[in-house]
Amino acid sequence: MGSTIRPDELTCEYLKKPLGLDVHLPRFSWTLAADKRDQQQMAYELIVADNLEAIQKKKGTVWSTGKVVSEQNIQVVYKGKPLQSFTRYYWCVRVYDKQGKVSDWSEPEWFETAMLASSDWTGQWIGDGSKQFTRDENFYGDDPMPLFRKSFHVSKNMVSARLYVSGLGYYEAYLNGSKIGDHVLDPGWTTYDKQVLYSVYDISKQLSKGDNVIGFMLGNGWYNPLPLRFWGNINMRDALETGRPKVKAMLRLTYRDGTVKTIATGGDWQTAPGPVIRNNIYLGEHDDGRRYDPDWCTVSASSNGWKQAVEVEGPAGVLTAQRQPPIRVTKRIKPVRIRETSPGTFVADMGQNFAGVVGIRVKGPAGTKIVLRYGEDVYPDGNVNVMTTVAGQIKQGNGGPGAPPVAWQEDSYILNGKGVETWAPRFTFHGFRYVEIKGWPGKPTVEDIEGLRMNTDLAEKGQFASSNALFNQLQENIRWTFMSNVFSTISDCPGRERLPYGGDILCTAETFMYNYGMANFYAKIIRDFANEQRTLGGITETAPFVGIADAGPGDQSGPLGFQLGFSYIIKKMYDFYGDKRIVEENYEAVRKQVEFLRTRATQHLLDTDLGDHESLAEKSIPLTASIFYYQQVCLLTDMATILGKGNDATLYANLAKAIKKAIIQKFAQGKGQFGKNTQSDLLFGLWSGVVDTANDEGLWKTLMDAFEEKKGHLSTGIFGTKMLFDVLRSADEYEMAYRIANQRDFPGWGYMVAHGATTLWETWKASDNTFSKNHPMFGSIGEWFFRSLVGINEAAPGFKKIIIKPQPAGDLCHAKGSFQSVYGRIGSAWNINEKGFNLEVEIPVNTTAEVWVPLAYGKEVIENGTPLKDVPELRFLRNERGYAVIAMGSGHYRFATMK
Repeated sequence: MGSTIRPDELTCEYLKKPLGLDVHLPRFSWTLAADKRDQQQMAYELIVADNLEAIQKKKGTVWSTGKVVSEQNIQVVYKGKPLQSFTRYYWCVRVYDKQGKVSDWSEPEWFETAMLASSDWTGQWIGDGSKQFTRDENFYGDDPMPLFRKSFHVSKNMVSARLYVSGLGYYEAYLNGSKIGDHVLDPGWTTYDKQVLYSVYDISKQLSKGDNVIGFMLGNGWYNPLPLRFWGNINMRDALETGRPKVKAMLRLTYRDGTVKTIATGGDWQTAPGPVIRNNIYLGEHDDGRRYDPDWCTVSASSNGWKQAVEVEGPAGVLTAQRQPPIRVTKRIKPVRIRETSPGTFVADMGQNFAGVVGIRVKGPAGTKIVLRYGEDVYPDGNVNVMTTVAGQIKQGNGGPGAPPVAWQEDSYILNGKGVETWAPRFTFHGFRYVEIKGWPGKPTVEDIEGLRMNTDLAEKGQFASSNALFNQLQENIRWTFMSNVFSTISDCPGRERLPYGGDILCTAETFMYNYGMANFYAKIIRDFANEQRTLGGITETAPFVGIADAGPGDQSGPLGFQLGFSYIIKKMYDFYGDKRIVEENYEAVRKQVEFLRTRATQHLLDTDLGDHESLAEKSIPLTASIFYYQQVCLLTDMATILGKGNDATLYANLAKAIKKAIIQKFAQGKGQFGKNTQSDLLFGLWSGVVDTANDEGLWKTLMDAFEEKKGHLSTGIFGTKMLFDVLRSADEYEMAYRIANQRDFPGWGYMVAHGATTLWETWKASDNTFSKNHPMFGSIGEWFFRSLVGINEAAPGFKKIIIKPQPAGDLCHAKGSFQSVYGRIGSAWNINEKGFNLEVEIPVNTTAEVWVPLAYGKEVIENGTPLKDVPELRFLRNERGYAVIAMGSGHYRFATMK
């Protein structure tokens, strides 16, 4: 009889079959499948080969671990021969169960390296030779984006063809007239003077033997932004590395005879102006269909109007393979209705607030100009309200020389008159639900308009549903909001700002991670913040840094709560994915950050911050600033412990104690008093551990009284709201948590939904002229769905140990959820009926769990109809706080309580 377990999903650097890794020591992970309960891996054997024939013969030509006695099946670091660039490696694994029986080898998986050294690049950055504007107003005129192309000949039979490319700000790649790949808005936005991303495409099947043409179309993106004065004074061009659009690419052909041919960008390429005559991330894109030649990138293309490209200096940043998922069109949306609000003006209601663009299908005379204007709302007369998505609050001519008086989102297309035309912008995106259409020849129908939802194509990892319709709608709204704000960074909104604020990242981290695969995406975000770390050690408010430094402690660093986002998601990468490497890589940056804050503190306290952003109550800035500082030091202490840096762990643990003592002395008056006794102040104290109910029993009553004073409503801002659910869950105050979450009037999520929200708002109160209606930062309630309502929680890094502790409350009669951890799927589904409480759980192989079964609905617990004592895979631990606590290994279990 063979092993009771077998390898299942194999990944390398969190990816299946990654094409283009530039990691010298990649990490391997696999999940495990089993037909029986309570199964574990006791050992593994992993082999890596540089050819498929060897791996099929189970020979590791570059690495063979032999039998490794270890439970580890995630983050296994490669330790074989040095990897070579441009090489496909194959790998497989087999595992040993608790009895020492070995499984069959897994099916082979592969990863392929890209450039492992900068010298591997042979291409040059090229441009069209145009000069950058020197006057701000000139940026707003027509500026046709360049096309580039190169003809080449394939003379022999090929094994493979790879394209390595980075085009700034954005690019689209073409081969023989067809677009390469399905990426949009590529590459991801980075700090270009530190890092520039490139993508890798397998174009083997698109190439033809004989003559071929490869080409690129460029857009401005974040590399050539307009000199808009956000809020009348912030010009991003002052903070970002900028330049004219340019591209660097290398096409590598491997022939069957073993020879390699490289076609790389250089002065021998051709360039010409293309059909994109103006484009900007915020204001939109304007294309002239009369300028588009469908044959421009084919062997039959005309040479008229083309000239030699120019080799140019590229950005200073290191070229790095892009590992976060690309931005794609992930959903297509038809309008629910189109109204004519005045002669020639139509408004399409897409039925959903989202981020992306509108595509059109139209037929009309050449020269007809169609204008699309976007907004999140409509006025009572049905016309589009653009004001909540106006870039940088530029509404009164305060945008600087040449800027429009009101910086709304607008695209336009000029028809070429050649039959039915389909068009969508390439190098911009918008946040909207409604689209104003002008200039249409005739009347548009719902078949002529299509919304293209765009976002970083994150894999779905979590599901939640319950008997509460509001919670189900909120889950949907959260997901639409999150998908509207992942365009290679996590933004605050897809309309007026689109900026990656650290505060938003902190408040949404766990909700994102329960719902989506965030590992490579967050690794990119962490690198962005590390790239922007200030000279003295401070972390910027946004990364990339655009010049905003609100209420920070100096050195152009951000407010304390926003700085905390950097170290917080590093720790969450460890908690959710067992990623120790990300801690190792960023430890010194976090330590430098803490030492910087230490120099800014007076007697261990700080007094500058934004506080609990968007709180409805009076803020306590010195209190929140000092607690955020305390949290930074606690996180650093945790990281030092994880890495075995004992001296540092002791040093910073002592510093944390000193900060905590100073906070208590200044803000804790005893007898249930802390700060101003607002919900936020009390939650900050309890969530951080600065104060606790063990030492001051009155604190909890004060907090409950603060909720009761608001009749079960919250008054918290983005940070206090996130803390609220953590604090109430830890204290088993699930009825109060449910009461707050379930409110239908102001302030609360139900109020948003009742007023037509399909995404989360920036503020508790609706806005028709300033604040975004598609803002993720109040999305922390989504974490509560997973951690409390279905009760899925980690008790060891990566969910190696799991606690499932559902907290049924209110009128909920059922809830179910799942989370695809790095070890496998974790499931929890429960319902309440007249007989008692029923709970079904799923625990991945090679993990253990504690399941907490509520006893309020019945005191006797059975599993699949059998008393617990008669189920060999289960171990009853204790009754605690109204739960029966049961230990178990992997498998499916069905618990019930009997009255």
